[in-house]
Formats: sequence, structure tokens, C-alpha cells
Amino acid sequence: MQLQFLGTSAGRPTKERNVTSIVLAMPEPHNFFWMFDAGEGTQHRLLETRLKLNKLERIFITHLHGDHLYGLPGLLSSRTYNEGSGPLHVYGPKGLRSYIECVFQTSKTHLNYELEVIEVEEGQIFSDDSFTVEAAELDHRIRCFGYRIEERPRPGQLNVDLLSRLGVLPGPSYGKLKRGEDLTLPNGQIIYSSEVVGQPVKGRIVTILGDTCPCDNATSLAKDADLLVHEATFAAGMEEKAAAYGHSTILQAAQIAADARVKQLAVTHFSSRFDSTEVDALIQSVNAVFSNVVAAHDFLELSVPKQITS
Repeated sequence: MQLQFLGTSAGRPTKERNVTSIVLAMPEPHNFFWMFDAGEGTQHRLLETRLKLNKLERIFITHLHGDHLYGLPGLLSSRTYNEGSGPLHVYGPKGLRSYIECVFQTSKTHLNYELEVIEVEEGQIFSDDSFTVEAAELDHRIRCFGYRIEERPRPGQLNVDLLSRLGVLPGPSYGKLKRGEDLTLPNGQIIYSSEVVGQPVKGRIVTILGDTCPCDNATSLAKDADLLVHEATFAAGMEEKAAAYGHSTILQAAQIAADARVKQLAVTHFSSRFDSTEVDALIQSVNAVFSNVVAAHDFLELSVPKQITS
């Protein structure tokens, strides 16, 4: 899994940072990516990456503030010109459907692909054989969600040495055992999957939060995540101002990461008052609370490695 930031500024773009958007490229054999928020100019940022709109499968909008949303209609419209664009699913708070419908009706926009808009509530909002997505409401000035993307566990490692001694050759039999099915040999001997396959390997967890003050749901969504993306609009010591605007300081983000026992924290959504040097200083200021923290910048890519097999 590969996460890339397309915009990392709070409220409005700057010369160095566009407003919020994040993409998550899914691992092989999946050949698609998901997007989280689409602030104004997102499709322009996307043009500077290797990603193509016809490979975009799902969009998750955290809330309906413009710096997270205003790029969505243009992106949806442009996607219709990408050959091979299949169905697209867009998730977000109540009001998202009427927003899209109003813009498209007013501008007489027509799409040549299927668009499904899902207005979410708390709980599991997506599930397939590979991933689940959970949404929970955060503490912001308007209704805002965070999303927890969880990869399903992978089968454990085959004990190929033992299978070789038992006379089982590589091929369909290996696949059957990996799927948890027992195998009967021609001589009648039964090889039990549980005896030749290691423990399932825990899937990866990525948590992407929208704008928020510190809250219990932020911690629960982030619990044991491999990567947490958390806003850090303000510096430590500006907690009163952050609360007034429904945001967090970098110190509060670091505390959430520590409390949730995440492996890595990426902070984003920086106020335009901070230049790159000041952002670096913000990171240094929270090392005592949480050390594995990185300041996001536009086009930063972060890999989320697989768990070590058992």
C-alpha cells in the first residue's frame, strides 16, 4: 500500500501547498487507488503523479468544507474523458449527494460512467474480500468523519519442507491448504491445513482523519494502525484557538498517536502561518510524546509495508 499527499494546507492553498487530498494506492493484485478528500485543484495535482483517473475506484469525503470538497465536481467531470473509467463510488456526510446533483444540474454535466454516492453513518461502510472501511464521527464545526481502512488477514506461510517430506508437490494442493482446506493423499492420508500452514498474518491498517479536535473516536479509529494521518493545523500552546475552530495542535495529534499505539504518524493540514522551516520545528517539538512522526508535504509518498509472515 502506498499513500501519497496531493494537498497539505489548511483552509486555502499556498504557493507550496494545495488544499487537502490524499490518495491510497492499493497493493497487488489490485490495480486501483482510493482518494480521501478533493480540495480545489486536486485534479491538477493528480496530473503530476503516475495515477490515472480511470483507476480511481472510491472517493471518501471527510466533510463538506470547501478545502476538502471544491475539487470534486471537476474531477468527476474530467474522469468521463478517461477511457476505461468504470463505476465510481463516492462516500461522505449527508448533503454530499445534493451538492453533486446541484452542481451537475446547474452546469448540465453528464457522466459516461456509473456514479454512486453513499451518504455515510458511523460503522462499517465498505467490505469486500480484501478490505473493510469503518467510519466514525469526529469533533469539528460541521459533521466530519474519519476513516479506518483495514486489510483482511492473509493466510499464514506454508511449511513447504514438511509438505515435501510428505510427498506433496507445489501446485493446486498448496492453494487448497492455504485456503484452510484439508488434503487427502492418494494413499488415504489426511494432511490437515492447520498443521502445515502458519498463523494468519495480520493485515495493514491505515487511518485517515478529517478535521477534528481531540476526541475518543479519533483514538479508536487509530488503534494499532500502521499509519495514522492526523491534522495539525496549529502549534502546541495554541489549543484554545484550535478548539475554537474545531482543529488540533500538533501536540494533540502526537498524543492521539501515542494513546492509540500507532506505528507511524503523518501530520498534515498546516495553517498557512507556518513555512517549511517552522513545520520542521513543530515536528521536533513533539518527539518526546511520539517520535515516529513525519510532516506531510505535497507529493510526499509513504509506503505501508506488509506485516512479516509467521
